[in-house]
Amino acid sequence: MKSIQLTILSFLLFTCQPSEQQPSEVLPAQTQKANVEARLQELGIELPEVGAPVANFVLAVKTGNLVFCSGNGPLKPDGSWITGKVGDDLTIEQGYEAARLTGIQLLAVLKDELGDLNKVKRVVKVLGMVNADPAFTDHPKVINGFSDLMVEVFGEEGKHARSAVGMSSLPFGIACEIEMIVEVEE
Repeated sequence: MKSIQLTILSFLLFTCQPSEQQPSEVLPAQTQKANVEARLQELGIELPEVGAPVANFVLAVKTGNLVFCSGNGPLKPDGSWITGKVGDDLTIEQGYEAARLTGIQLLAVLKDELGDLNKVKRVVKVLGMVNADPAFTDHPKVINGFSDLMVEVFGEEGKHARSAVGMSSLPFGIACEIEMIVEVEE
């Protein structure tokens, strides 16, 4: 037993010794935040116009350094919704695209609220609701359409805490509804 303890202690002492290598120099470009507006152009994403809410609520509320975005759905450029139940009417891939489209809609809401998406410091929390067949269990794969987009657009600051859940129905029969909370610069 003592020999095992000594071996573990020797390993820990050896591996915890300071490195002889010098830290690599951090270049200014690595410390600067990416330009989100330019990134959207690189990705070929054009944000839609933000319309009025469909009921008695607002699309976003800013309090302190947080913005709470109301649930949005997959509104296509022609004004129609992506509808249907994932696992029945829609495949996982079609659900993924619906969640990505919802992400674009939420980016438009944020830009409308903030005036500039470069003010976003971090995507903090996301609730993704999937209109799903009762037997469907791959909700996270659908909401990845949204999450992947946030990381593409914001980089590390786009990674977020998240819930992905199934619903028996959603407004207008939409495929998914997503709400989010972001931290913004003061």
